[in-house]
Amino acid sequence: MPKVRVLSSISTYSRACGEFSAFAAEQARRFHKTIPGYRETPLVSLSCAAGEYGIDSIFVKDESQRFGLKAFKGLGGSYAMFRILCERLGLDPGAADYDTFREAEVRRRCSGVEFVTATDGNHGKGVSWVAKLFGCKAHVYMPKGSVEARRRAIEEAGSAVAEITELNYDMTVEYAALAAERNGWELIQDTAWEGYEKCPRWIIDGYLTLAAEAAEQMGEKKPTHIFMQAGVGAMAGGIEAYFMNKYREEPPLVAIVEPTDVACIYKSVLAGDGKAHSIEGNPQTIMAGLNCGTPCAAVWPILRDCSAYFCACEDSVTEEGMRAYARPLGSDKAIVSGESGAVTYGLLLKILKSDSLREQFKIDEKSVILLINTEGDTDPVNYRKVLGE
Repeated sequence: MPKVRVLSSISTYSRACGEFSAFAAEQARRFHKTIPGYRETPLVSLSCAAGEYGIDSIFVKDESQRFGLKAFKGLGGSYAMFRILCERLGLDPGAADYDTFREAEVRRRCSGVEFVTATDGNHGKGVSWVAKLFGCKAHVYMPKGSVEARRRAIEEAGSAVAEITELNYDMTVEYAALAAERNGWELIQDTAWEGYEKCPRWIIDGYLTLAAEAAEQMGEKKPTHIFMQAGVGAMAGGIEAYFMNKYREEPPLVAIVEPTDVACIYKSVLAGDGKAHSIEGNPQTIMAGLNCGTPCAAVWPILRDCSAYFCACEDSVTEEGMRAYARPLGSDKAIVSGESGAVTYGLLLKILKSDSLREQFKIDEKSVILLINTEGDTDPVNYRKVLGE
């Protein structure tokens, strides 16, 4: 089996992109700036690597440092929880911010609210952390095969109780949804389905903070290519829409990257019927954050209609990316990137080393490439193993 499979498409601007706009990003960013510990994560320029491979630029938005959680997911969970609590408490989300929730009476009312979610690790860690910030409780369910270190990290991050189930990811999501209905808890899930769309869209709006930061940090540079990893595709679809809106006249070519054995977006596009399809069973990949079986309904039309490439990669590709980030060329800054964070860099390096792939991906000396390192060493034991330490 090849290490990488690629589907090419004709990317176009879709009206669905309009939902995740600069306005939505600024609303989320306004809230995030009031959270204790907020700061922009760095945009790292791998100028030596770009020079080595004869392209203009490689930029990496390094989310391994976000809120001390080693992942970007806290952006989505915090903004969605803020919007849910504003709705329950009758607060205006356009006027309220985190400081509003420091008030004694507001915190008293929040203390009776309980949240629940399903997660591979990073989303649940973010929910646990932000539930503690708001003075709420949280319950987190994890799919079969989840690493115990990630379960412990969820509980240590905040106020959640975390449990590893015997179910795959999609079934764990169903289990969390039933628990919410049965116990009167608030479901805070980063994937959407019919009848459950509002909260996932708020989560995606939260992710737009990193897109707005990256666009500002790039200055006059405009990305010609964006490579984004996808599980359910919520982050990838939202950020893709943001950049399609921002650079509508010259939209970047977007590549969606998934693990080979759980490439639900790749499978859906390959089917050719315009519908989202699921991966059944219990597929395994070290890219735990991408081990999701069904595309998010809120962004599926964006992913389907706007992306230029759909890529399915074996675990060895992300391992190569992890090592390349950790041991950069020349004076480039080293980046700590976990299994779900490094697959796009591993793929990019394979493309840059192949004339035929460079041609297929339309990469030349003028290419400005944006990557997102979505997580740090969230599984420290495996991280050291991959690096040979």
